[in-house]
Amino acid sequence: MRPFANEPTLELRRAAARESLVAAMRDLDPQLPLAVPILVGRDRGAHEGFESTDPGEPDRVVATAGRATEADAAAAVEAAAAAFPAWRDIGARARADVLVGAAEILRSRRLELAALQVRECAKPWGEADGDVCEAIDFLEYYAREAVRLEHGPDLLQVPGERNSMRYEPRGVCAVIAPWNFPLAIPTGMTSAALAAGNSVVLKPAEQSPASALALVDALRDAGAPPGAISLLPGFGEVGAALVRDPRVHVIAFTGSSAVGLEIVRSSADTPEGQGHVKRVVAEMGGKNAVIVDSDADLDDAVPAIIRSAFVYAGQKCSAASRVLAHEGVADALLERLSGAVNVLIVGQADDFAIDVPPVIERDAQERVRRYAELAASDGRVVAQQPDIPANGWFCAPTLVTDLPPDSAVLRDEIFGPVLAVERVRSIAEACDALERSPFALTGGLFSRNPDTVAEVTRRTPVGNLYVNRHITGAMVGRQPFGGNRRSGIGSKAGGPDYLLQFVEPRVVTENTMRHGLVVE
Repeated sequence: MRPFANEPTLELRRAAARESLVAAMRDLDPQLPLAVPILVGRDRGAHEGFESTDPGEPDRVVATAGRATEADAAAAVEAAAAAFPAWRDIGARARADVLVGAAEILRSRRLELAALQVRECAKPWGEADGDVCEAIDFLEYYAREAVRLEHGPDLLQVPGERNSMRYEPRGVCAVIAPWNFPLAIPTGMTSAALAAGNSVVLKPAEQSPASALALVDALRDAGAPPGAISLLPGFGEVGAALVRDPRVHVIAFTGSSAVGLEIVRSSADTPEGQGHVKRVVAEMGGKNAVIVDSDADLDDAVPAIIRSAFVYAGQKCSAASRVLAHEGVADALLERLSGAVNVLIVGQADDFAIDVPPVIERDAQERVRRYAELAASDGRVVAQQPDIPANGWFCAPTLVTDLPPDSAVLRDEIFGPVLAVERVRSIAEACDALERSPFALTGGLFSRNPDTVAEVTRRTPVGNLYVNRHITGAMVGRQPFGGNRRSGIGSKAGGPDYLLQFVEPRVVTENTMRHGLVVE
């Protein structure tokens, strides 16, 4: 198996690359709406129950999906439990071959899958292409990690004793995935569990069932047994049923803090007859801040902050929503950020020229607008792009400042294109602000002083700190990704210890000082 390397994204400045994506969209549109069935083992269930729609054109139905029930969840767990022993026993190398095969299938469909994300989740072309590449990366990376993990670590050996340690899969894993990375994140959690030898029941977000189907189809076509990977499109009650099921061993979740904490509470309940304690791997969002020091190069800082806050309408877990600017540079920074916000182009995701697409749905639009109104009443709106399309779930990119420290705009995860700038008297004051936040996912720093970089690195609690660059776009194998505090529990996705969460270690110690040999 060749060494892992990230899948290269398309160079969208090239006309040929853009035309290839447009052609993929021309092929996709006549096929809509796609049909997404409930897949439980070998059974193919209903594909009508709810719809996913285009956030930019809400009348366009992208997919019709079966609405899985609690009974479907129970059946999927039963199928997963039945498939588990055989999937476990084929070994890491055979499982890795399945994952690499699935990666090749996604690679062959990458243009089509990017187009699907543009329609289903309003991801701009560059983001959609990156999402598909990240999904391929997860499959390739975890395939190799599983082979490495199977060898186990080296232990100390002494005369007369042989010690060994190996990792065994835990059993059935429920994967509950979000919509904002409709292929990459479900692929990451699912492929990690499968690579380690677990069977999986995948419950995708109700906004993006078609992208999840593409993953399950790829895995099955590459050789994953149907029982080892089931698909339950649906709503929260299905995810809750999976979390409660005593036959589930691991819950891998990415989504809101409220749902994540409820999963942690619910999974801690260990009823009589459940012979294990459930493991929860959860990534739960953040309130990510960028610190700008007085010596920062604003030519670098401004475009990086704009990119971090507004690309994909601020709907990345890692997106920036706060800037803590040293008072020596705050006015100049505000002026330049204001100018940048005023020229942002808000429009449909399938337009290569746009900067900010719509948010995912009406509820999200209403939430973002409430926070923008709150920001106007609590503080001062510095810039707000007024030119937005009337149809679709668009929100005006908004830059605010002069908010009181207890403003909800500074505290809550808005998950939309609203950026708040706060003045600080020192970097120490900025670090104090970060330490008071219950969230600790990503953070950024712009400074030319190595001592400042070292001090912020020492103090910041975030899981991923980016220095003198944008704070989104973690790459598999290069920037293992995940938060601390209420932003998440568990090891970082795309990193060397992520698979350990899906296995249990077993140690064997043998006395090798035998007294005679057995007679056969």
